[in-house]
Amino acid sequence: MRIDFHVHSKFSRRPSQWILQKLGCPESFTEPRQLYTLARQRGMTAVTISDHNCIQGALEIADLPGTFVSEEITTYFPEDQCKIHVLALNIDTSQHEEIQRLRKNVFELVTYLNREHIFHIAAHPLYAVNDRLTAGHFEQMLLLFQNLELNGARNHRENESIRAIVTALSPERMNELAEKHDLEPAVSNAWQKRLFGGSDDHSSLNIARTHTRIEGAETPEEFFSDPDRYRIGVVSTPATPQTMAHNLYGIAYQFYRDRFQLDRYTDKDMLMRFLDQSLRARREEGGLFSRIYCLWSHRKRLKEKVQVTDSLLQLLRRETDRLIHDQPDLYPTSIPDGKPDFIGQEQKWCSFVTKASNGVMLHFADHLMSSLSGANVFNIFQTIGSAGGLYTMLAPYFVAFSLYSKDRVLSRQLLERFASPDESASGHNPSSSRIKIAQFTDTFYEVNGVALTLQQQLKMAVRNHKQYTVITCDSGERMAMEGICNFKPIGVYELPEYPEQKIFYPPLLEMLDYCYREGFTHIHTSTPGPIGLAALAIARILKLPIAGTYHTAIPQYAQILTGDAVMESLTWKYTLWYYDQLDCIYAPSKATRDELVEKGIQAEKIRLYPRGIDVTRFHPSKRNGFFQKYALEEGLRLLYVGRVSREKDLPLLVDTFRTLVQQFEDLQLVVVGDGPYLEEMKREVEGLPCLFTGYLEGEDLAAVYASSDLFVFPSATDTFGNVVLEAQASGLPVVVSDRGGPCENMTDGHTGKVVPAGDGQAWVSALTGLLENPDQIRRMAREARRYMEERSFDAAFLETWRLYKQDSELQKSAA
Repeated sequence: MRIDFHVHSKFSRRPSQWILQKLGCPESFTEPRQLYTLARQRGMTAVTISDHNCIQGALEIADLPGTFVSEEITTYFPEDQCKIHVLALNIDTSQHEEIQRLRKNVFELVTYLNREHIFHIAAHPLYAVNDRLTAGHFEQMLLLFQNLELNGARNHRENESIRAIVTALSPERMNELAEKHDLEPAVSNAWQKRLFGGSDDHSSLNIARTHTRIEGAETPEEFFSDPDRYRIGVVSTPATPQTMAHNLYGIAYQFYRDRFQLDRYTDKDMLMRFLDQSLRARREEGGLFSRIYCLWSHRKRLKEKVQVTDSLLQLLRRETDRLIHDQPDLYPTSIPDGKPDFIGQEQKWCSFVTKASNGVMLHFADHLMSSLSGANVFNIFQTIGSAGGLYTMLAPYFVAFSLYSKDRVLSRQLLERFASPDESASGHNPSSSRIKIAQFTDTFYEVNGVALTLQQQLKMAVRNHKQYTVITCDSGERMAMEGICNFKPIGVYELPEYPEQKIFYPPLLEMLDYCYREGFTHIHTSTPGPIGLAALAIARILKLPIAGTYHTAIPQYAQILTGDAVMESLTWKYTLWYYDQLDCIYAPSKATRDELVEKGIQAEKIRLYPRGIDVTRFHPSKRNGFFQKYALEEGLRLLYVGRVSREKDLPLLVDTFRTLVQQFEDLQLVVVGDGPYLEEMKREVEGLPCLFTGYLEGEDLAAVYASSDLFVFPSATDTFGNVVLEAQASGLPVVVSDRGGPCENMTDGHTGKVVPAGDGQAWVSALTGLLENPDQIRRMAREARRYMEERSFDAAFLETWRLYKQDSELQKSAA
């Protein structure tokens, strides 16, 4: 005998998911007789309907063979109103009425069910229906219920946890629980549990996907009269968040299809036909004429151009037309009545939603970035408002992933409490102290301080056997590397002022699914750009702690690049909003921390984190004849390494060098890097002993450092300045501004000098004093190297990991 014990019809009217509440549709829209037909077609030998606190659906099919009346009872632990669900099977009308009278108290309810010999099952016992379920409640459920459900709509990991817990039960353990809760077990052999399967279907799309197989019994009456005689097994195609999302879309579509009689359009409109084929279990094919008309309309719309002012619906319609034309395999032609392809259905729908939403998001994102570049504030808000509608369209996936993640902590806690040592050793019982970090970054393959730091952190994680994955977006062909997950962006925007730094639009749903499957415990974000926003959304949906590093003085960059104070103010507002959403902020310097606190970020949220340097790669021994290939004569060499742009205050360096070179004839300036100020800078120093090498890396970069004499870094916008560490490790004294992070990563008067930012005269004076005293330069060079030897990458990474663990323990304590 095969029975799906947990199926809902249109009489389950009160939806629990907020998205269905907002749409105003019921929890299910399946007709009882349609449900019966589908269950039979899918191999069920008996059929029941278990609506919420209602038996109308079951009564509507009671005249059909192989049926019995059931309901899903909502009941409560009276002391705190923790809500749980119980399936009551094979009941009559009078029993239903008494159940409804007693259901406010689970203890009274279970006493009645046992007295009346009503077969009952604790439905989805690890699902916190109203977010009040605790380990203590579950322990009491073990005492109250002999039968537990492996729910077909819930997380497969939770179902496996229930199996493991049940396997580990013993008479001694049940006695301990009875004493702990002062509650006698409801049955004598309470440690011997029976597991049943039900699909918990609400949309008709997954009826019988999970069901119970009972060997030996031919009718439900036989089984209910003596359930211990028969062998019970659960048959299931495990559900995923995509399963739940597909159901939610199906419920909403079926509701509106009926309410607005949309079936009139399914033979005339390609979008409506596609939705009908994707979101209903029973499908009708239209006539030949209607199909020809639908195809003609579809091709006509393909030729229409997309306008910036198009509504979300118009954009979705065009994107759907394009997808169906370009990828006809997305179109679901039919579902066999006997064995539907459950996984194939939901994957096709997920693929369609992902690609359609990506296309629409690309349109909105390009419009938003164009508005930002043009400082068109009104267009910015208009575009954000329009794109907000896309959130509603994707909400079923966000809801599904959130619900599937919600009970993870409780499940792990119970596994640790009940699972046997063998299960723990096999990895079935993951330790709650495990840390697995997903590091999101907008920049990883570029040549900048943030990217270089992340690359080194990844190497340290591999070397120290830490679970650390860098998640990024890049449109180039990149070699697969351990610890990197590189997503193909849905679009790329190139900043005219910053051509080497592209903005990638991340595929949110793909990233969300990846993070869910990988089981990350922490999210870390490096920047507040599009990928940082994706990280924030994913952390909130999966209910994970999120931390972030404030690497770059973004508002100051916005002002320098656009010259617009309004854009700087808007950027500050966005930056502060973004970082204020994080649980913890890692700042690279005290100056950065103080600036964030001054702007309104809570000081207790900010941590100073250590930064390290590769003291083997950057070393004074790398000094060689590197500059000979540039035909550069011997002399005192000032070195600058970094982005060649105005925000680094390089015009001040040009003026300073022009003054110094008149006093020191053998003085030279070497500039390593590229950027928008490069050509202008070359013109300004034309005729002076100045070398521009472009980007350098590897041993060439190490040799440039070691072969120079003094490092100059006038920038006042750097939050850290990794190049300052590299220079000191190479044995160079450093001269830096008194604003930002670089001045905190050297020792004034010992490894270099700190000079007031933007003060040209002070820079000339400081450099003159050093250049006139070669012995002081040599002394500072030795101290710079000794100072860096204490800041190896390994030491810095392990200290950072210690901070992660410390914050993780604090968050767990707070929870």
